Amino acid sequence: MAVSSAGHAADDTKKTITLGFNPGPYQEQFAKGVGPFLEAKGYKLVYKDFSDGIQVNNAVDTGAIDGNIMQHPIYLQAINERLGINNIGIVQVPTPPMGLYSNKHQKGEIPKAGETISVPNQASNEYRAALLLQDLGWIKISPKSDPATFSQKDITENPYKLVFKEMDNAQQVRALPDVDYGAIQGNFAVSSGIKLNSALKLENPVKGFINVVTIAGKNKDAQFAKDIIAGYHSAEFKHYILSTEQYQGYLLPDYLK
Repeated sequence: MAVSSAGHAADDTKKTITLGFNPGPYQEQFAKGVGPFLEAKGYKLVYKDFSDGIQVNNAVDTGAIDGNIMQHPIYLQAINERLGINNIGIVQVPTPPMGLYSNKHQKGEIPKAGETISVPNQASNEYRAALLLQDLGWIKISPKSDPATFSQKDITENPYKLVFKEMDNAQQVRALPDVDYGAIQGNFAVSSGIKLNSALKLENPVKGFINVVTIAGKNKDAQFAKDIIAGYHSAEFKHYILSTEQYQGYLLPDYLK
């Protein structure tokens, strides 16, 4: 049985936890906030980088990795349906909100006809962008809109005749000089050095868009999954998040409030 220097033993059947990440703050957040808790239990932690949400979810399903930390439940469900798999979220994690950013305009400006806004090319995240713009009063969307299937057809009013340019999340930061505005997911913004407080507008908190640790459904009762949850719920993790300046402005799970 593997025993750490702290004297705690990890589960015999699972001494290593391998986790996948997309660009963003989640690997550092886990390594510094949860990692020490798990290592004290005797676990070895392995981190792997992925560039998109399909591969990293497929890797969880096939067992190539044990879990990932990079997505909210609505996106997770959409990928489950697309791939025909059964990954599940086990615990929410602090998540930087989507924000509206611009290199050309200031907070409080009213857009001019025909100005361009980049939005994510994934239905659930384009829906988030639409909600953000609706909160600003720039558009209206159908109350019957489904986040999992949202498209620009669900925009019912566009009084400023805004032009929406769909693109990969990772491209949005690089493309910001080429558009008037960008509705950019928080993890891609902060991983590129953009400060959340520089946003013209941050999205209002919606629990469905707080990211989760994802594992394969078959592992929902596994000891390593229970220990990951305990790590996030620990006093050590709460202190790390609430005392670290870079996490100010994040959407927080209820267990941290």
